[in-house]
Amino acid sequence: MLVAVIDYQSGNLASAARGLVLAAEQRGISAEVQITSDPDVVARAERIVLPGQGAFADCARGLASVDGLEEAMFARVAQGAPFLGICVGMQLMAKRGLEHGVTPGFGWVQGEIAPLQVGTNRLPHMGWNELQFTPGAHPLLDGLKPGDHAYFVHSYALQGGQGDEIIATTDYAGDVVAMVASGNRAGTQFHAEKSQQVGLTILGNFLSWVP
Repeated sequence: MLVAVIDYQSGNLASAARGLVLAAEQRGISAEVQITSDPDVVARAERIVLPGQGAFADCARGLASVDGLEEAMFARVAQGAPFLGICVGMQLMAKRGLEHGVTPGFGWVQGEIAPLQVGTNRLPHMGWNELQFTPGAHPLLDGLKPGDHAYFVHSYALQGGQGDEIIATTDYAGDVVAMVASGNRAGTQFHAEKSQQVGLTILGNFLSWVP
């Protein structure tokens, strides 16, 4: 299985790749994990992972700046390859982002990426927080239980999302979208690759997911 980790100078590529390799080993899945900006590799990939950290607008520009990369990713996902966005990679799935201006997203899930409303809590939302979800809500959550912890670092989040596309939330001065899924496309607002065994379970579920 060829797993493409999209390289558009977004940051946490090596840790995402290491997490996928370890998750594959735990499941006994034969997987070749490649960090790549080559559209030809993406066009052949059986699964696609889009990590991301930093600002929505910067990540969107970075992805678009690599000739043919975004088009190859869109085409392969349209053909049915499972997709996982991590942190800003998940945010890019939304219709638009409001960080550093208005920037179009992929439009794969409803809603927009807007500043977190945290009251007296600190920004960014950083650290371990509980996942809340309905058991059995989605295959990516198999083997987890409500209350399991994941590692978050963000100041913006999905707002105005569609209910059936939101598969997990967390609480930070109110409900915050933690995971989304639509068809063969899914995303985690938290850093799955930094979330220890909870993250490895999600990555392993992704590698074995048949949408």
